[in-house]
Amino acid sequence: MNPDRVLKSIWLTEKANKQSAELGQYTFEVAKGSNKHAIAEAVEATFKVTVRRVNTQNYRGKNKRSRAGQPSTTSDYKKAIVTLKAGDKIELV
Repeated sequence: MNPDRVLKSIWLTEKANKQSAELGQYTFEVAKGSNKHAIAEAVEATFKVTVRRVNTQNYRGKNKRSRAGQPSTTSDYKKAIVTLKAGDKIELV
């Protein structure tokens, strides 16, 4: 799978920033059909780092209602937490 299709975006939340600073773990939103091996290869190819571990989580979209009362749901997504080799870093800016 093409690395551009596997990695959708990087998550920049308070918890994700703390994990990257202290533990060397980075959080990405990834394609739903991607597996851990494809995610690791995509991160290594894109950022030129060594991946030690990949944890994935599937999230179901939440139920919502519009102002008019029409029911809808937010999108489903998959999140991956990637642990890098000690000393490796991803420069975000």
